[in-house]
Amino acid sequence: MDIVTLSVLAVMLLVGAGLVCLLIFGIRSLTYGKVKPMSIVMFALPLLVLGALGLILGDWPQAAIISVLIMLGLTSLAMLLSSATGLFN
Repeated sequence: MDIVTLSVLAVMLLVGAGLVCLLIFGIRSLTYGKVKPMSIVMFALPLLVLGALGLILGDWPQAAIISVLIMLGLTSLAMLLSSATGLFN
């Protein structure tokens, strides 16, 4: 194996370990009541959208791009609605 392959594997391992730690400590915080369940749902929403689109389309790179566009649209809509309610209050 060359250095580039080893470096990519090391980065993937570190990212995977970080995601596992986020999951474990997120569940721990949820069980201790430190986090509201709605914030966990909002954190998991992009993953759920990606998973659903990946299974429906069967093409994971295309599903990832569409997921980013959907989440960008939802974020823009949420910001617009938040600004509109702030304008009228």
